[in-house]
Amino acid sequence: MSTIEKIQTFIILFAVTCGIVLGQFNMIHTYSDKFIVPFLFFMLYGLFLSIPLKEIKKGFRNLKFAGTSLTINFLWTPLLAWGLGALFLSDHPALWVGFIMLMVTPCTDWYLIFTEIAKGNVALSTAILPVNLILQVLLLPIYLFLFAGVMKTVAISVLVESIVIVIVLPFILAHATKFIMNKMKKAEPLENKLIPFFSSAQIVFLSLAIVAMFASQGKYLLQNMNVVLLLLVPVLLFFIINFLLGQFIGRMMHLSYKDTVSLSLTTLARNSPVALAIAVTAFPDEPLIALALVIGPLIELPVLACVSQVLLLIKKKRQYA
Repeated sequence: MSTIEKIQTFIILFAVTCGIVLGQFNMIHTYSDKFIVPFLFFMLYGLFLSIPLKEIKKGFRNLKFAGTSLTINFLWTPLLAWGLGALFLSDHPALWVGFIMLMVTPCTDWYLIFTEIAKGNVALSTAILPVNLILQVLLLPIYLFLFAGVMKTVAISVLVESIVIVIVLPFILAHATKFIMNKMKKAEPLENKLIPFFSSAQIVFLSLAIVAMFASQGKYLLQNMNVVLLLLVPVLLFFIINFLLGQFIGRMMHLSYKDTVSLSLTTLARNSPVALAIAVTAFPDEPLIALALVIGPLIELPVLACVSQVLLLIKKKRQYA
């Protein structure tokens, strides 16, 4: 494990802190959100450069993994979110709705980089992404009706930027880059220079995206620390329970270490940017719902960084295949 890999958790925590501090300056607070998407774009472009297309195609055929992850994400997780909300947020219905919205929307971007950090099966995680996206769009209104008693539709336009720009375009550009460089007989610079550069820079782009994200919301977070404390326990319990569940199921199903990592992270990471965009549109008169979704990443990102390191320790200890 390289020095950078050993301190990745601290780098991410430092990025969160820097973002919150920088967010106290009005100019940075106003414009920082414009940089989130570009940094995520370059992060995922570099990640997709290193994934062979045939591995992603292979991932689409892994029905055992797909069925397991979808069951956890769309059957078990909504029930868990509702139960934790009932235990800890019943006196705060708006936060309860925000908590449910956060937990029932699986991540469609940064979980890939944490899968890479933990040496998981990134191709398999990429293959399940479109299904996660479609199902969360279709099922979120149903979850809100069943668990919160409100019926809201999800505008597809809300998802266009986060999916097309952050996922589809870097994926196409990465594979177009490989195709063109191979056609030009530039395979050596591709393999020895371009891919290693972006592989090393992924943590940099992730950290910059985190700084921009927290700079854009830093003022709100510091002004509402009481809400952070209200959400801390249910959010942490969600991650602990689902992490243990993912590890247990991975062992029961005899999944490899790489596939178990993918299962853990695709069932842990949440889609807070998309859920936030939906909340702002669907609940303009309920700022606490949006605030719950702003606070989510403050807890989630350090947790995912720690989970990645725990998974690497498990790999070292148990020597998974």
